[in-house]
Amino acid sequence: MSEIRLIEKESAAPEEIQQLVKGIATHAAEAVGDPGFHPLAVLAQDAEGAIVGGISSNVNCGWLSIKLLWVAPGVRRADLARRLMDAFEELGRSRGCKHAHVDTLAFQAPGFYERLGYEPFGEIADYAPDAARIYYKKAL
Repeated sequence: MSEIRLIEKESAAPEEIQQLVKGIATHAAEAVGDPGFHPLAVLAQDAEGAIVGGISSNVNCGWLSIKLLWVAPGVRRADLARRLMDAFEELGRSRGCKHAHVDTLAFQAPGFYERLGYEPFGEIADYAPDAARIYYKKAL
């Protein structure tokens, strides 16, 4: 085997990440068939076109894996997070997803996800100072 170098970076380029995704999908296909691993997002823009919220995820084996949900402070009371989640779940259903999962810190949004029908299935105590990281799932 030739020499292998390890390269440390603050962030990888999109094409580098895509190469990792392709490698994982190829490996997973051997066990589960095509896992359908691909990114999916729903964004919210204001009248000027600025992004004021959104959801970023991956789809894998029929699951929506929510990575980020953010809503700008100025529009948080406008029910935008719920609207984003509704649109996101519908987009997932249209792509054949049967389930979704997400995690949040105890001080962030557990009540929000529970009101949307997400059920806790695990946690890491003291993930952040005095705050657990809670994992949720939902059947779509």
